[in-house]
Amino acid sequence: MSQEEDGDRMPDDLEAVLEAADDEAEEARPGRYDAPPLPPGLILAVVGLLCGFATIALVWLSERGCERFRDTTNCGALGLPLLIVIVVVTMVLGGTALSRLAMPHPKLIPFLGVAFMVALVVAFLTGHLDSPWILAVVPVLTAVTFLLANLLARLLERADA
Repeated sequence: MSQEEDGDRMPDDLEAVLEAADDEAEEARPGRYDAPPLPPGLILAVVGLLCGFATIALVWLSERGCERFRDTTNCGALGLPLLIVIVVVTMVLGGTALSRLAMPHPKLIPFLGVAFMVALVVAFLTGHLDSPWILAVVPVLTAVTFLLANLLARLLERADA
């Protein structure tokens, strides 16, 4: 009687079968990725940069939409709701990226980081939003605010302990 005929027999290399089953189980977990072997600060900075670029892209798209429908880049009464939607979408994108990379505080850091960035842009850069260098300033500013938000989250965590 051969091994193919008898399905109840143990395979010769049991460790290889168990290791393959573990690999399949890890691949079957949808929506969760292990963090790459990078420092957390670098991950936060990169996600902050991406959120900054997403903010710029969403603002540009909203301006093009207002220009198409109103024949001006000024959105008028729709400007504030569009800004709120852009901020929320950016926070959700940042939170999703950080949670998929298994970073601690994946919802708090994007919330604080994007909120700090918007506050700084509104406070200091409002008059310069049409300058071409703002395309570099906002992503870098968002990366810095993500790092500051991480520092604040760790301080709050330490205060709770």
